[in-house]
Amino acid sequence: MSQPQSGQTYRDAGVDFDAAEAAKQRIKALAVTTHGPEVLGGVGGFGGLFELSGYRQPVLVSGTDNVGTKLKIALAMSRFENLGRDVVNACVNDVIVCGAKPLFFLDYIATGKMDADLSEEIVRGIAAACIENGCALIGGETSELPGLFAQGEFDLSGFAVGVVEKDEILDGSTIREGNLLIGIPSNGLHTNGFSLVRHALGLDDDPSPLFEYHEELGGSIGEALLQPHTAYYPVVQPVLGLAKGMAHVTGGGLRDNVPRVLPEGLGAHFDSSTWTVPPIFTLLQELSNIDSDEMYHVFNMGLGMVIACDAENAEEVCSLTPDARVVGEVVRATGDRRVNL
Repeated sequence: MSQPQSGQTYRDAGVDFDAAEAAKQRIKALAVTTHGPEVLGGVGGFGGLFELSGYRQPVLVSGTDNVGTKLKIALAMSRFENLGRDVVNACVNDVIVCGAKPLFFLDYIATGKMDADLSEEIVRGIAAACIENGCALIGGETSELPGLFAQGEFDLSGFAVGVVEKDEILDGSTIREGNLLIGIPSNGLHTNGFSLVRHALGLDDDPSPLFEYHEELGGSIGEALLQPHTAYYPVVQPVLGLAKGMAHVTGGGLRDNVPRVLPEGLGAHFDSSTWTVPPIFTLLQELSNIDSDEMYHVFNMGLGMVIACDAENAEEVCSLTPDARVVGEVVRATGDRRVNL
């Protein structure tokens, strides 16, 4: 048996502790900007500490997500500034549909080789989104995994926790036939459907279409695809008391996500003429052979959040929610197809 070489280090194996520590110090400085007095102990311990107070019967609501293969588009364009916003908003938007206030967020960045500049750019977006949503970045993990990720590749995930009073949880149980559906616009794909986009446009073989300018977009396809996932908490917070249920429209589109908040026996009828489909979706369909049914089943098609409310409250909800509009109503429905467009 051969003897191991003397003097070998973790750095020889592809893990650089010094680079990781430098990145962590830069990240820590960004995280601190999101902290209020509820965050105890700062950043750098084995666990993040958050003091919860002021609630009668607090229920914690948690959510986790990643940015999916949108990363492939970002890598092809070397554009990473919005990925931090993407991962925060993807997670927080799932938490708030229960009526919860976002409390704190944790991130996970895994890479083949530590790049302090890249990590800082991503966390800068994370911190900005946390501030926008009123939550704290209290910790996370940056892992160097040589052999698992190729040079320049990485993955990004996040974890959000919010709180809601037990008697104020939005679970859709009070939704009834005749309630109206309020749609809040998206700015594009958010973080879903990118595998279909890459396949339909052949981007893995030829990424050049990403850089082509299109007048209807006011920029390139790549720039439109990399628009950050919308932060909906600042938008819906004023109307949480009027909502009977909310659906964050992610992968699966309206057809898969809206039924998740509807009681058994109820469905949703949408009038697609009531909202404007962002031009990126129209262009994608023109450049590919994706049919309309598949488009509406995969993408949000311009509605990132849907609120169910009593008809008499619809006008107030729309007035308090920028760009919101009535897009449909709750109807009787059975079987697998509970959403009509």
